[in-house]
Amino acid sequence: MTQAMQEITPSPKTSMRFYLTTHKRHWVRLTNKPLFLKSEHFAVARTLPKALGPYAVDSGGFTELQRHGTWTRTPAQYVKDLRRIWEHVGPYDWAAPQDWMCEDLIIHGGQAGPLTFHGTGLSVAEHQRRTVNNFLDLRSLAPDLRIIPVLQGRTVAEYEHCRRLYVDAGVDLEAEPTVGLGSVCRLQSTREGAAIVTAMAAHGLKLHGFGFKTLGIAKVGHLLASADSAAWSYHARRRPPLPGHTHKNCANCINYAVAWRDRVVASIPEVGAPA
Repeated sequence: MTQAMQEITPSPKTSMRFYLTTHKRHWVRLTNKPLFLKSEHFAVARTLPKALGPYAVDSGGFTELQRHGTWTRTPAQYVKDLRRIWEHVGPYDWAAPQDWMCEDLIIHGGQAGPLTFHGTGLSVAEHQRRTVNNFLDLRSLAPDLRIIPVLQGRTVAEYEHCRRLYVDAGVDLEAEPTVGLGSVCRLQSTREGAAIVTAMAAHGLKLHGFGFKTLGIAKVGHLLASADSAAWSYHARRRPPLPGHTHKNCANCINYAVAWRDRVVASIPEVGAPA
């Protein structure tokens, strides 16, 4: 049995589920470690692998808004993709909605390294309104699918506003199995990021942190029900490959990813530790 095929061993310190983010859809049949994959990576495939373990589905919103400044897939198209994934890959833990991130680059556009951001030209409040409305649309189209609500904003006050939009729409966030916390990946290790996570967790929400790295997990991991990260690939790209591996680096290596995940899970603070 390879390292990637080992059974999931929950940390005795926390019940947080930590997903490895990957673009390699075939990994779902190679490991029973939790994986996080974009729906588009399944949508373009003619045949789909059967999942061995738990996984969750990302809508690919960051890439959509970065490239186009809007969503190019309708809610009906997205639901069709999610149904195909569910039927062929297997039941997923949950799927993200077609939410609208609130980072400045997403809203105003610009350049970040090799990435050009189109910019939506909309306000944070409009992004929040569209995020909530999309969730309501998806739930109406597919009440049987596990599509989660996501909170968006940039400050504690803005996240509180987004939370109230759900409440006003009749969505009981405390009863939801998972509530996504969007637009925090660049804030996660900061004081403001910790304040946002702490404030939302104080409402009794079972939060998923999108795109968390090791510093963010170390700071607020005990307040999250789950999180996902692709930071293992960045980490591997800057280090030699594992012993016996013939590739240039392990940036696409499942064994490296699994070992990295195990180290991160072991570092999560105990439940009840201060943020």
